[in-house]
Amino acid sequence: MDHPNDRAAARLAWTRAALSDNTLTLEPASADASFRSYWRTHHDGQSWIVMDSPPAQEDPRPWLAIGQRLAAAGLHVPAVRDKDLEQGFLLIEDLGSRLYLSELKDSNADALYGDAMNALLHMQTRMDYHDLPPFDRDVVMRGLEVMPEWFLGRHLSHTPNHDEQKVLQAAFDVVLKNMLEQPRCFVHRDFHSRNLLIVENNNPGVIDFQGALAGPLTYDLASLLRDGYIAWERKRVQTWVESYRQRLIDAGVIDAQIDRERFLRWFDLTGLHRHIRVLGQFYRLWYRDGKPGYLADVPRVYHYVVSVARSYPELTDFVALLERHAHGRDLTQVANA
Repeated sequence: MDHPNDRAAARLAWTRAALSDNTLTLEPASADASFRSYWRTHHDGQSWIVMDSPPAQEDPRPWLAIGQRLAAAGLHVPAVRDKDLEQGFLLIEDLGSRLYLSELKDSNADALYGDAMNALLHMQTRMDYHDLPPFDRDVVMRGLEVMPEWFLGRHLSHTPNHDEQKVLQAAFDVVLKNMLEQPRCFVHRDFHSRNLLIVENNNPGVIDFQGALAGPLTYDLASLLRDGYIAWERKRVQTWVESYRQRLIDAGVIDAQIDRERFLRWFDLTGLHRHIRVLGQFYRLWYRDGKPGYLADVPRVYHYVVSVARSYPELTDFVALLERHAHGRDLTQVANA
């Protein structure tokens, strides 16, 4: 892997050549939970983003391919001005820094989520998904198994006994069955407030779509409305969910036999899958990767897991298991190495 200083020099040299400007500089724009990073530069009165995607760790080609398809389907994704796939550098449109996360409030949530659900409906009705990797049984189970390893095992120092393993497996089977019975569609996979930006034209700007899969209908809706970074009152979320169900019926994606209760179950338990996975992932990002920035969001994610699971009687034992071991623990404080 490149030395960071060598990588920074190559990134700057490439950007200067791409914009024919030997005076420009780069400043950090954002980073994500992978090896990918983003850098902002200014040239001729315009702002650009350089996406640094080291090919050995984060092949930029899926991002390009999915981005082109999303743009063709009417989504606002960053336009690409230049690229060097061998080095892993892309010069792309700057969608700004007005993340949904920092701008959402009670007074604008209906409008902003309305825009996001418009974009989601386009993804689910205009995007071909048949050639994407499947969000299948193996992907679902790998996601769920991160939690016992990194939350229970690594963070809480508890190895589930035989009976607890059976409880976990029974809960995971409920979640798995729920996800596999839903209609398939294009799944962004991280369609939430840190990957949506407020833009003037064709809001929202959509980023971080390179991991798209063919998966369950409610996955992105759950990512959006049961966001690990911002929470809303349950009744309000259910109102948004029901409005989206009606739109799916109007668009012919589902029929009216998928009633409110069944669709809400799809949504709840699909969101539960996501939060069980994230509960493990946030600790893995710290203990394995040395990234502590997600720990502050763990209590919200844990609350989602417990409160949603508590609504379904078949998950009572699962809730009890988690509460038995997490009770009285500060989930934002890391354990000793």
